[in-house]
Amino acid sequence: MTGTAEQKSGHIRLTSHPGSRGPARFPLRWGAPTALERGPVVATVNAGPLRNAIGAHGGSYSIYRALAISAGAMDPNARPDLHDTSPVCDIGPHAQWADPAKIVSLDPWGHRVAHDFGSLIEEGVDIRPSIAITKARLTLPEIHGAMASGRIEVDGEIVHEAGDISVTKIAVDPVWWLPGVAERFGVQESGLRRCLFEQTGGMYPELVTRPDLSVFLPPIGGMTLYIFGDPAFLGDETKTLTCRVHDECNGSDVFGSDICTCRPYLTHGIEEATRAAQAGGVGLIVYNRKEGRALGEVTKFLVYNARKRQPGGDQAATYFERTECVAGVQDARFQQLMPDIVHWLGIRRIDRFVSMSNMKYDALVGGGIEIGARVPIPDELIPPDASVEMEAKKAAGYFTPEGAPSADALAKVVGRDLGKF
Repeated sequence: MTGTAEQKSGHIRLTSHPGSRGPARFPLRWGAPTALERGPVVATVNAGPLRNAIGAHGGSYSIYRALAISAGAMDPNARPDLHDTSPVCDIGPHAQWADPAKIVSLDPWGHRVAHDFGSLIEEGVDIRPSIAITKARLTLPEIHGAMASGRIEVDGEIVHEAGDISVTKIAVDPVWWLPGVAERFGVQESGLRRCLFEQTGGMYPELVTRPDLSVFLPPIGGMTLYIFGDPAFLGDETKTLTCRVHDECNGSDVFGSDICTCRPYLTHGIEEATRAAQAGGVGLIVYNRKEGRALGEVTKFLVYNARKRQPGGDQAATYFERTECVAGVQDARFQQLMPDIVHWLGIRRIDRFVSMSNMKYDALVGGGIEIGARVPIPDELIPPDASVEMEAKKAAGYFTPEGAPSADALAKVVGRDLGKF
């Protein structure tokens, strides 16, 4: 035990005002061509006056860190030993990193802090990575099924005899450059800052009192990337890229709930990405922590109840309406920030986009990413209980080779009473 927080901490530092001080030691020039010109993101509490960002590292996990410190299980002044933590492969720098319009929701230099700012860290400046890159193997029963059917073959490099798949895995924490985020959403930065301040219960007063701080580390989940094949092929337009951008759905992705198509589409994307790598290209899965359309699991389950208990049972015609009735909005994911990670990887073209989402497609194309073929989920992979969702999405404009469903087709899934519970 290292002692309680009361024993370790002295006076409380109020962060809401800059106070009397000279120019910041580490001003941030977002979109600068090198890490040193851009400057390090310093967001740790113990950095004191060197802090140049709002929020804290670790997103939502910063709260657990606070609990550990409060309980005396962690030294509040502890700093990570970054020895031997460097990325297992090189990502970038790419030209997109120097374009402040391309990347506004993550730190493109976030995996290179030990490399680019090592001398500052040795001086005692607490600079921490917001991106980490490692290797892993994936084991999924659906891949075993694909192997058994002959759709995927063992090659000993990507797919192994035991049925596991070698991947490069990247974890990314959000780092928001507020002027760019505001521009991406078409709002004034001052209005965005005020709304963030108010809707987090005043958790971050610097949002409205410190206009000199333009970077915010929000207390939300980040994303994980899974790269199939050689990461160096990403952004190489001579190599075929298959990509799926997937938003988290714990109930389906992990536990296999059959009310939606999330796990089937995710595993279908993994299979497509694997085959792309085996054919000499590269595959990419982007897994975003946006549970329940970024509305959360509690809201999601309330919507499930409302959908099934409404007069006539679950219906495609009221699929989105039931969400809006409970949450106040049909979808809070707003894919405007999603293309950032694609730009970070240096990608300019996705040859096969494994998604039917019009929002994701429009965001990527609007961000300057060229898309070749769009790959829908095969009908045989759609669980029976998910037909309402699928037909509702098609009617709302989701991509489908055969076009939007007719009124007769919708009628077939309207009024399926799934019972009271």
